[in-house]
Amino acid sequence: MSPEQIDNLHRAAADGAVFAYFGYGSLVNRDTHRTAIFGAVRASVRGWRRHWQGRPEHTDDPISLLSVRAENDPEHVLPGLLVFDRLENLPALDEREFNYHRRVVGMDRITVATDIAFDVPVYIYEGKREIAAGTGHAILQSYLDAVLQGYLFEYGADAVKDFIADTHAFDDTPIIRDRDIPRYMRSVTLSEEQRALIDDALAAHGVKYREPA
Repeated sequence: MSPEQIDNLHRAAADGAVFAYFGYGSLVNRDTHRTAIFGAVRASVRGWRRHWQGRPEHTDDPISLLSVRAENDPEHVLPGLLVFDRLENLPALDEREFNYHRRVVGMDRITVATDIAFDVPVYIYEGKREIAAGTGHAILQSYLDAVLQGYLFEYGADAVKDFIADTHAFDDTPIIRDRDIPRYMRSVTLSEEQRALIDDALAAHGVKYREPA
């Protein structure tokens, strides 16, 4: 964040007009943001881990939802992006994350990668459970591209591999090949280099693919 952004953040925080949320999926990719935020910084949260699960609503083609859950190891570190937003934008964010519960995160669980002081409410979004387990849900490639591009931008190539290795249920959740005709509403464009890096990392992990229905 620039000095001007930090100054604006501190002024708004003094008026109680700021909240923060921890992004660990598509929200790590700044190109998917749709509200006029104060700024964002790389950060990590302790005690949470990512996993894939079925979405709460059922369709003929069940889609995976990237979520987090409290980790058995309270010191497990989850990297992501801490986003500072205007309080008036909270309903819009809740609408975007309608398949998620908004949870409070204690500031003592957050580590920020830059020297910035803040005292605002911090939230993380935890996916609502699917109605019935075992529905054969799958990951949209267009969504995963947005997530992994975000980690690539913020943390570098190794973060893509770390994301795949550290996210539960990658081994038994197939990926739907919708990159060319994206179903994810906030899809992004990958360069050839980014596409190769992501595809190679997924291939090394042995993920399975499925053609669109």
